[in-house]
Amino acid sequence: MNIVALFLKAAQRYPQRIALVEQGRKVRYHELAEGVVQTATYFRQKGIRPGDRVLVFVPMSIDLYRTVLALFYLGASAVFLDEWVNKSRMEQCCRQAQCQAFIGIWKARVFAWFSAPLRQIPIRLGPKYPVKKQDRIEMYAARESDTALITFTTGSTGQPKAANRTHGFLKAQYDALIDKIQPHPEDVDMPVLPIVLLCNLGTGGTSLIADFKASKPQTLAPQRILQQMEQTPVNRITASPFFVLRLAEHLLANQQSMPHLEKVFTGGAPEFPAEAARLQQAFPNARNEVVYGSTEAEPISAVEAGPLANSRQEMLQSGLLVGRPYHQTEVKIVRMHAGPLRLEEHGWDKLECSVGEPGEIVVAGAHVLEHYFNSPGAMEQSKIDENGKLWHRTGDAGRFSEDGYLYLLGRCSQMIPHQDNYLAPFLFENFLKEKEGVVAGTILEWNQQRSLVFEAENKELTSELKAQLKRDLPEVECIIEVDKMPLDPRHFSKIDYNRLKNQLQNQSQE
Repeated sequence: MNIVALFLKAAQRYPQRIALVEQGRKVRYHELAEGVVQTATYFRQKGIRPGDRVLVFVPMSIDLYRTVLALFYLGASAVFLDEWVNKSRMEQCCRQAQCQAFIGIWKARVFAWFSAPLRQIPIRLGPKYPVKKQDRIEMYAARESDTALITFTTGSTGQPKAANRTHGFLKAQYDALIDKIQPHPEDVDMPVLPIVLLCNLGTGGTSLIADFKASKPQTLAPQRILQQMEQTPVNRITASPFFVLRLAEHLLANQQSMPHLEKVFTGGAPEFPAEAARLQQAFPNARNEVVYGSTEAEPISAVEAGPLANSRQEMLQSGLLVGRPYHQTEVKIVRMHAGPLRLEEHGWDKLECSVGEPGEIVVAGAHVLEHYFNSPGAMEQSKIDENGKLWHRTGDAGRFSEDGYLYLLGRCSQMIPHQDNYLAPFLFENFLKEKEGVVAGTILEWNQQRSLVFEAENKELTSELKAQLKRDLPEVECIIEVDKMPLDPRHFSKIDYNRLKNQLQNQSQE
């Protein structure tokens, strides 16, 4: 049973239950189900056919999920771009996806006239549809191998890859997330991670859409979000660490609490021990859990906030604790290697690392993405073929402990060889984040030196702070201050290394 069939089944079972709430606007399951069928009928009348790839440029809203479910219903594939994409990246992704239709809000449709790749898409529609209840089509019988969604990786380490999420993959991911989150139809969730909202619609739960512009995360207003959560009492949050931590900091600063909150799940970006401790303090009555995963594999592992908060002392030596692997995910640590990995050339006995040894995290399982769409070289570079069983190379460095816990060390491409071992910039980021006087920082190889790059809270104390950092981190050969540390545009939680290197290059030329 695919995602839209699960939703329609939930709508039959809970017709009067509220499915989605968006800034005071509410839609019940039976209303949304009717809207999905009518929208699918309208799209078919406008020329969208089963198998067509449809670029969707609609913000997170009731209209977005009605549109996506309608595309699934008629057998088309929804192609998603992040709200933060610039014109160049959008056009690159459009050329890659080769869409037959485009559905967007009016601003996006106006913008389309100024973009050659968008102008070439033959069908361009808005998310609204004329209501004609007498018209309806039957649901297309999608196969597990048919593409449901195409989404793109951030491309932070190179060319963005188009993740080909089939109906079978989405159902496997749905099953894994349901198993991990254990939602109930009575739950009221604020899911800032879009895939989780689809899970909610399949289980009959209510989703409250945050009054939050994902393309401008720095404008998040915690008080406004908390007011939403009071007006529509939320018992679960599923979001990035950045989002949840902003709420937690506001609650702690104003001595407020949310006693009705039962579960807090964070994912999409790392969460460090001190941050886990703050979440425990802000949400003492909730189950706080951090899920580690990626675009291609979600979840890989999970850890509760308590053990994570208590791992602070061991982190710089062991890595970031991300818990035991999810029971349906197979995880191996293999030796770091820049090119493709082929078992017929190497074999697991030569590839696999011993316990405690750092290497690349590779994963397999039904909920692990097997294919990319029109992404040359991605399959060869990102997959290991074991007699037809595909292992995904995450690009993340990690290690296993003796007792089977997984520790994260950051991106393999950023690891710095040092004295027959590696320095993990990712771990130094956390050390620097907790250092008084430092906003954010990291280490990287720059001009053939191990360089510490940081943003200071107070520019007048920079000289003293540099001296302290040099004493604390003898591995560092050079210390550089920047005005602003660039963060990733998707979750606003990780340092954007490509932009940082460009920033350093420009700074050195001034």
